Amino acid sequence: MAGARPPAFARRRAGWLACGLLALAGCAAPSDPGIPGEAMSADQFAQSDLNRLQTLAMRDNLDSLDRLLEKLYRRNPGEWRKAGFTDLGAALEQGRARIRRGEVPQELDGLQDIEVLSVAMDPRYPGDRVAAFVLGLSSMIIAAHGGLTRFHVGDAIQARHVFNAARNVEIAAWMLSSRRDAQGRPLLLSNELGDGVANLSFEREFGRIIARLDLEAALQDESLRRIGINYVQGLLFFNFLPVR
Repeated sequence: MAGARPPAFARRRAGWLACGLLALAGCAAPSDPGIPGEAMSADQFAQSDLNRLQTLAMRDNLDSLDRLLEKLYRRNPGEWRKAGFTDLGAALEQGRARIRRGEVPQELDGLQDIEVLSVAMDPRYPGDRVAAFVLGLSSMIIAAHGGLTRFHVGDAIQARHVFNAARNVEIAAWMLSSRRDAQGRPLLLSNELGDGVANLSFEREFGRIIARLDLEAALQDESLRRIGINYVQGLLFFNFLPVR
């Protein structure tokens, strides 16, 4: 057929493409090892700038929940014993895996995100309150993102849902610090003040989660607005497309 490319050219073109992808991967590596970036992966080519932010924010929020799980278990060791674990390490291993899957405790199967959080802070709940609380948070945050933990072009995330998730985290943090049992004892020990001791690490971790969700919601909302503004600007100023 006239104009057909020889097989050798097709092989060379495939080689050039592979080299180009490798070069992009090298350029995309974080320049500062102190900044918690992410190793290059194939799916990043299907992500916009906003998708990258959403993906990294989700990663960091799930990492924050990992830390909250460990902190709460260390301050409340009786909770992981309720679940039948013989050591903290086993409880953390299972809990961290379930955080990333957005799962809830088996005895609360059938309940969803904010429902699980409500049960976790009910004084009558007899189960592992730490697991219910942290897994309820992870389930709620993932649900607010349409059940996704990685994001690509075409994924529709509602800014209002993410904003509401941030408010839910605020409410959960308040419940954690204020809920008491019938004897007036905290349902879960967390922040500690008094006798010259100040442990506010829980509050700081909640603050990080809330800040990430709020920033993400604001950028998501602004992104939709900019699509329309950029289109109108193009019509007003008759922007030509670049040819070189």
